[in-house]
Amino acid sequence: MPARLGHLLVTLALGATGVAVFLALGLPLPFLLGPLFACLLGALLRAPLSGTGQVGATLRTVLGVAVGTAVTPALIGRLPEMAYSVALIPLFVLIIGGVGYPFFRRVCGFDHATAYYSAMPGGLQDMLIFGEEAGGDVRALSLIHATRVLIIVTIAPFLLTSVWGVALTNPVGQPAADLPLAELVWMAAAAIIGWKLAARVGLFGASILGPLIVSAALSLGGIITHRPPAEAILAAQFFIGIGIGEKYAGVTLAELRRDVLAGGAFCIILGILALIFAEGVSLAGLAPPIEAFLAFAPGGQAEMAVLSIVAGADLAFVVTHHLVRIIIVITGAPIVARLTKR
Repeated sequence: MPARLGHLLVTLALGATGVAVFLALGLPLPFLLGPLFACLLGALLRAPLSGTGQVGATLRTVLGVAVGTAVTPALIGRLPEMAYSVALIPLFVLIIGGVGYPFFRRVCGFDHATAYYSAMPGGLQDMLIFGEEAGGDVRALSLIHATRVLIIVTIAPFLLTSVWGVALTNPVGQPAADLPLAELVWMAAAAIIGWKLAARVGLFGASILGPLIVSAALSLGGIITHRPPAEAILAAQFFIGIGIGEKYAGVTLAELRRDVLAGGAFCIILGILALIFAEGVSLAGLAPPIEAFLAFAPGGQAEMAVLSIVAGADLAFVVTHHLVRIIIVITGAPIVARLTKR
C-alpha cells in the first residue's frame, strides 16, 4: 500500500471516529467538529495524516450549490436591504488589517510579508499563495490561518447555542430519495461544470464560487428549487472538518509556541472586532443578531455556510457578506502590499 494511501486511510478513520464520539456525546455539529478535533488530536500525536485532495475539493462544491440555490427572485428584491451592512465590510477589513499587521510584525516579530498576509482575513489558500510570492513563511501562514478558522468554527456554535439559544438542529437538507431526480442531475452538473469553469478562468475559491454562480442562475430560472441532499452536505462537513484538522500535521513545539499561539491571540482580537460590528448591525436594525454575528465572524466561507444552514439562518445574507470580504481581500491585499513595499 503506498504511503500516501495509508495516511489517507488513517485520516478518514480518525474523522469517522470523531463523528461517532460527537454523536455519542450529543455534541453540536458532529460531522464538522468531530473530524476536526479528531484529526487535530491525531496531528498533535504525530499520526500520519494526509489531505483529501480532489475528493475534498469536489465535496466543497456542494456548499457552493447550497448557497446558489438560496439565490431566488425574492432574495434579489432584498439586496437593497443588505446594502448598508455590506457597506461596512470594507471598513471591517481595513480595521482588521490595521490592527493585525502591527500585532504580527511588532509584537510577534514576523517578517513583513508573513505579518501582512497573516493579518489579512481572506481564504487560506489565497493568502498562502500571495504570501509565498511575497517571500513570506508559508508554514507560519498556514498554521496562523488554520488556527483562525479552527477557533472561529469551534467557538461560534457554542456562542449560538449559549447566547442566542439556537439549537443547531435545523435539517441540512432533504434526503436524496425525496428530491426530484432531474434536480439532482442539475445540481451535480452545476457543481462540476461551475467548479471547472471557475478554475479555468482563475477565479478565487473556484470549488465554491463557480458552483454558486451556476446554481444561482438555475435557481433564478426555476430549474432548481431545492437545496442539495442532506447526505451531500453532511459529507461536505466531514471533509471540511478533516481539512482543518490535518493542517496541523507535523507541527512542532516551536511552531505551537510561536505560530499557533500568535494565530490564537489574533483570533481574540478578530472576535472582539467581529462582535462590535455584529452588535452595531443588529442594534441598527440592519439584520437579526444571529445573521449579523455569522456575517461578520471571520471564518472561511464554507464553514460559515455550514453554520448558517444548521442554525437556520439566512444563508444568502451571511454568504453575501463573506463573499464581499473575500473579494476585497483578494483584490486589494496584493495592491496594498506592493504600495507598502515601495
